[in-house]
Amino acid sequence: MQLLINIDVPDLDAALAFYTRAFGLHVGRRIGDAVELLGAPSPFYLLHKPEGSLGAGQQARGYARHWTPLHLDIVVDDLDAALASALAAGARQEGEARKASWGRIVQLSDPFGHGWCLLQFLGRGYDEIAQ
Repeated sequence: MQLLINIDVPDLDAALAFYTRAFGLHVGRRIGDAVELLGAPSPFYLLHKPEGSLGAGQQARGYARHWTPLHLDIVVDDLDAALASALAAGARQEGEARKASWGRIVQLSDPFGHGWCLLQFLGRGYDEIAQ
């Protein structure tokens, strides 16, 4: 099985600048109105989808900050450094970084309203709380 991460964005150039700067990804291919980004275990595909265009079901796309039950965590070695890079690229921090027995986490949103978490494992990571 292979996982592909597709991200709808209203401005492909702005999204390309954000994702390469915030997360250190690089361009693989340009495919029509999409850009493939490499540098993570799964490729990211930025898909140009204008605001108001038809999304899931009959719902129009909107890029204000929104909630979804599905989000992605980016595991990093240094949470503080990764957070600084993401903020410098235009991410918005949503609350303080929190520490748990398994590691540290901070919530962000990208300039297009998508939620992300940066996660740094400490000790044995999730094995600290696994049963």
